[in-house]
Amino acid sequence: MEESIFLSASVPDPKRAPEFAETSNSVAITSAVRALVHVTLGRRVLVWGGHPAITPMIKFVAEEMGFDYGEWVKLYQSLYFKDQFPQDNEKFGNVVYTENIENDLDKSLRHMRERMFSENDFRGAIFVGGMAGVIDEFELFAQLQPGKKVIPVLSTGGATLKVAERIDSELGDDLLNDLDYVRLFHRKLEVSAREERYLSPDVQPRDIKKRYWRPD
Repeated sequence: MEESIFLSASVPDPKRAPEFAETSNSVAITSAVRALVHVTLGRRVLVWGGHPAITPMIKFVAEEMGFDYGEWVKLYQSLYFKDQFPQDNEKFGNVVYTENIENDLDKSLRHMRERMFSENDFRGAIFVGGMAGVIDEFELFAQLQPGKKVIPVLSTGGATLKVAERIDSELGDDLLNDLDYVRLFHRKLEVSAREERYLSPDVQPRDIKKRYWRPD
């Protein structure tokens, strides 16, 4: 489904990536991820590569909303990290495990990302905070999903700032200044707050206007 949304996000580790941690805002990263789940759940499929800081956030918000998220999220996880999988992986009904390539981290991550971007047809990608992996995902997304929306949330800092530098188009000031992330994502992703939430993509009308709630 072309309406899927890709999320690239992480909370920079000051020890591993001090250059990204210095500019990042962990509160903003958490708020942005929470807002994205709120806007998309039951309306658009959300796809991401498993990250130990982000996956629990998504699970928590989905459960907080009291909505069965199994068919509306798609988590990719490389078997390179088999011994490090967070328990939250078990809670998602749609996890795609990708091969461990030669027990090599870079090759395994590249393979996982290639599968993510070749097996899904995205409407756009959201970039939040992050370290070098966020930049890698941006470059591969741009290559394998050309012409799709790229939305770097500048107020979250981190590697997302580097993503913005590599985009050959003008970015709106709202990506830096609008901290109402729910409103920002509704606008940038063109997802109306009037859209109903559906139990699965299979029962969601293809005509967007038919998804709007109607008062009794």
